[in-house]
This record gives sequence, C-alpha cells and structure tokens, in this order.
Amino acid sequence: MKKIVAVLIIAINLLSCVQEEYNKTITFLVDTNGIENIKSLGIRGDFLPTRWSESIPMTDENNDGVYEITFKEKTAIYGISFKFVKNGFDYELKNQDNREIVFEYKPETIIYKTTFNKPENEIIRK
Repeated sequence: MKKIVAVLIIAINLLSCVQEEYNKTITFLVDTNGIENIKSLGIRGDFLPTRWSESIPMTDENNDGVYEITFKEKTAIYGISFKFVKNGFDYELKNQDNREIVFEYKPETIIYKTTFNKPENEIIRK
C-alpha cells in the first residue's frame, strides 16, 4: 500500500510539472539589400526539424530584397536560437552569438525584422 501511495504522489508531481503549450507564429523578415552574390537565403536553428544540419529556405517572392518565412508551432519552450545562411553555407554573424527570441508563456504572433549579417533587430509582438 505504501508503494502505491508513493507511486501516485510521484506521478502527480511529475504531471503537475508539465508546462502548458502555446501557439507561436513567427514571421522572419531579413533585408538582404546591398549583400553581394546572394542567390538564396535560409534559416538554421535549434527549433527546426533539421536543427542546425541544413537550412530551411526563405523566399523573396516580390524581389524587394527582403526574404521571409513564417513558422507556426504549439510549444512550451522558452525561446529559440538561430542564424540566417546565405547560399546554403555562408553563415551570418561569424564569431558572434546566435540570434535569439525569448517567448512569453502565452499564445504569440511575432514578427522578427533584421538585416542580414547585422545583429540589430526589431521584434514586434501582436
């Protein structure tokens, strides 16, 4: 009987530690105007299915030099780490920290605006 009670207490404690998942919609906008020899732009990061092993392609459908991509996911993670990659192999911000977005524990729609290879960014939360 004591073992059953102990197992139940442990199970309840473990279940109560699980964080609630929230919908996150993140749009990345990356200005590449003035960047030489750009044929493609992608994103790599710890939140992607490919992790850091390969780039997820971004698009510039209106040819204005601003590449974009949107991700939607339900998650309980506190944030993401990422970098943009030119032409499949040329990482931006060499020898600098990865870019990061820290989440709030609620549903969020985020627009992340930046310029390729410049650490400054603007995060718009809706």
